[in-house]
Amino acid sequence: MTNAAFICPFVAGVDEVGRGPLAGPVVAAAVVLPVSAALEGLTDSKALREPQRQALEVQIRARAIAWALGEASVEEIDTLNILQASLLAMRRAVAGLGVAPSTAWVDGNQHPRVPMMVRTVVGGDGMIPAISAASVVAKVARDAMMVEFDAQYPGYGLAQHKGYGTAMHRRALEQRGATPIHRRSFAPVARLLSRTQHTQDYG
Repeated sequence: MTNAAFICPFVAGVDEVGRGPLAGPVVAAAVVLPVSAALEGLTDSKALREPQRQALEVQIRARAIAWALGEASVEEIDTLNILQASLLAMRRAVAGLGVAPSTAWVDGNQHPRVPMMVRTVVGGDGMIPAISAASVVAKVARDAMMVEFDAQYPGYGLAQHKGYGTAMHRRALEQRGATPIHRRSFAPVARLLSRTQHTQDYG
């Protein structure tokens, strides 16, 4: 049997976005870039403005040997915890690649337990092009999801803050309560639900 990973030892960059928000899934991407790829301005997605990310994401998808997304739902985040859900999303992204990488370069210091050699790199999304590319692809995908959720759950500002715990978001939570996409295991949401339950029980 031909082993494509042995013949052509692809390297996948892997990163996730959305560990910090109070709402929405955590999304990961895996990207295999050709050695010759030179994407001007490519860096950690957090250091880029939205138009820059979107333009780069189009170039990454066009030039990549392979790319894939993986996500873990709000229910999985609340059941597993955010770290384990993030690693699960990474595994799903790597599994979705159309090629078999020989190595995965993963942003951070946690091993996602994928079936290939792994190198973790703290700050890799700002140093390793394949990881930077994964960061951009994941960020653009998750942002688009949150815009869709904004239409489904108006009044929370999800399209603006993408689910992060901004003052605007916290005020909306206090006024409107939690939606099905809010992470019940995260402290601000848990406190709100606890107060609501207390009011229902004793109010």
